[in-house]
Amino acid sequence: MESSTTHASVTNRPPSPEPAATARRLVVLVGSPNVGKSLLFNRLTGAYAVVSNYPGTTVEITQGKAQIGDQEWEVADTPGMYSLLPNSEEERVGRAMVLFAEKPNAVLQVVDAKNLERMLAFTLQLREAGLPLILVLNIMDEAEKRGIQIDAARLSKLLGIPVVATVSTTSRGIGELREAIGRCSPAGEFRVMKYSRRIESALGAIERQLAAEGRPGARGEALLLLQGDADTRSRLSAEAAAAVEATVAECQRGYSQPLRYLIATERQRQASHLAARVMKFAPKRPQSFAERLSAVLINPWTGFPILLLVLYVGLYKFVGQFGAGVAVDFLENTVFGRYLNPAVEALCGRFVPWSPVRDLLAGEYGVITLGLRYGVAIILPIVGFFFLFFSVMEDTGYLPRLAMLIDRVFKKIGLSGRGVIPMVLGLGCDTMATVVTRTLPTVRERIIATVLLALAVPCSAQLGLIFALLHGNSAALAIWAGVLVLVFLLIGFLCARLLPGDPPRFYMELPPLRLPRIENIFVKTYTRIVWYFKEVIPLFILASVLIWLGRLTGLFDLTQKALEQPVRWLGLPPESAKIFIFGFFRRDYGAAGLYDLQKQGVLTGVQLTVAAVTLTLFLPCIAQFVINVKERGIKWGVGISAFILVFSFAIGVGLNALLHALRIVL
Repeated sequence: MESSTTHASVTNRPPSPEPAATARRLVVLVGSPNVGKSLLFNRLTGAYAVVSNYPGTTVEITQGKAQIGDQEWEVADTPGMYSLLPNSEEERVGRAMVLFAEKPNAVLQVVDAKNLERMLAFTLQLREAGLPLILVLNIMDEAEKRGIQIDAARLSKLLGIPVVATVSTTSRGIGELREAIGRCSPAGEFRVMKYSRRIESALGAIERQLAAEGRPGARGEALLLLQGDADTRSRLSAEAAAAVEATVAECQRGYSQPLRYLIATERQRQASHLAARVMKFAPKRPQSFAERLSAVLINPWTGFPILLLVLYVGLYKFVGQFGAGVAVDFLENTVFGRYLNPAVEALCGRFVPWSPVRDLLAGEYGVITLGLRYGVAIILPIVGFFFLFFSVMEDTGYLPRLAMLIDRVFKKIGLSGRGVIPMVLGLGCDTMATVVTRTLPTVRERIIATVLLALAVPCSAQLGLIFALLHGNSAALAIWAGVLVLVFLLIGFLCARLLPGDPPRFYMELPPLRLPRIENIFVKTYTRIVWYFKEVIPLFILASVLIWLGRLTGLFDLTQKALEQPVRWLGLPPESAKIFIFGFFRRDYGAAGLYDLQKQGVLTGVQLTVAAVTLTLFLPCIAQFVINVKERGIKWGVGISAFILVFSFAIGVGLNALLHALRIVL
């Protein structure tokens, strides 16, 4: 990393809706998913992606600061976008940042160099919008390995903008890119794109209407209006909007196909023409090992066995056995059990004379003896090892290939392969994964994904503890996993049949397969662990305080007593009722409570299996419930939780009855 010229700090504050009066310098990164934007952000700012919500939305924008030359620049990384005509809230926010709200001093369009022809259409669209644009030909090393040569200087001349070739994984070209940003200025008029006479006439009429409203030279805005973009039309006065609609309707009468299709087709034709003028291809060569491996990973006959191997080694052995076994045992039994908790109890006994305060700090449900013990000794090692595993998966380029592999199966449950990403993230944190569901293209897919995450996708901490609890009892582990898979597929299948909407479509860029870089893995894992300490540890402390208050007021005991009868229906002892109360505060909190019960030896193998299944399917934690309401609305948020509460206990009661009827001993 070229840190000698770039010093960065990343903030959590949202970008201002209006440009500041001071000499604020802003560079915005745009481009398709999986082209290396986040890593390029890291190279420019010296800090890995830290996100905040964009004002008025739930869409996350990554922000940072970079010293370029003698000026400090703000750097913003937008979610993946393919066009200035948005198909999702993410693309709408990205479009707002570059066109309407932020007025950036430089816009970096990051493209995958080996797929330049396909991505140049978006370049032309950005260029028509008159933005201060820099085209970044990223992943150039992979293009060169495939014998692709790109004349960047000629492309720069044809487009009238700077064109910089980079390899963000190795910092190649980053210095040249910084220089281009420092010199960036508004691009000149771009008239390479010419449409049919009728379309050009309509564009001219709309541009004149915009000029009358004080927005001269807005060809990009005129193109959006001609293609029927409602957000752009809403920015006009009622009179101007009516005049534009009349112009669009008159233009459309001359064509049998939608104007949006005609304009996109012409733009892609021009992009292909430009690519042909600047790209050269070496004679066809044998496939590289990485390309052959990529084909193996997305082939169902080989990809699914590899996926099972990855899950076995990564989740079961690494996260489950080592993280939830060795690491948890050391932190919980040695650090907290032998040293920290006894010291805290002794100090509180000596210096805190008030019994309620002693209980708050060091009692059975104390902030330190329970809250921090659960959060640091039991959950943190599991989450940390999962973050490490996920970072390796992410850095190698395996996740997009997993999405391609799973696409056909997921279509049966109303999702596309894109839904794999929130599901895999859910194995880390369901709350974070629910936020990521907004990247799915339709409301129907987002609802299905939210239901499945809330019901049948255990977070890493819960998953690791379940593995630790059932380790050594392969039959119990197989029953737990089998029930979860069947519930996931059944509920997904029913949702796909009951919810209205079109079948999902799927398209995704495949980044190159690479050996993971230690630096990238460390930074990603470190950043996520920092997120865990900032966002999750306080929730454990809050949960301890709430339980303490509940015990102090008697509400906790009343709730536990009310749950004792439903728990008996599950065939569990009454004291296990508290793990479900814990589970409502946090799923992993409940799993940690089950871990404590198992250590006390009060559960049989059948009871442990039934408890593990029911607790995994149980209510989403408070944080996830809040996000469900925020993302899907109060009706869906409450409805999903009500359904899960009844369904999870029904499955538990049924499983307990079945195991006893079959006289299965676990």
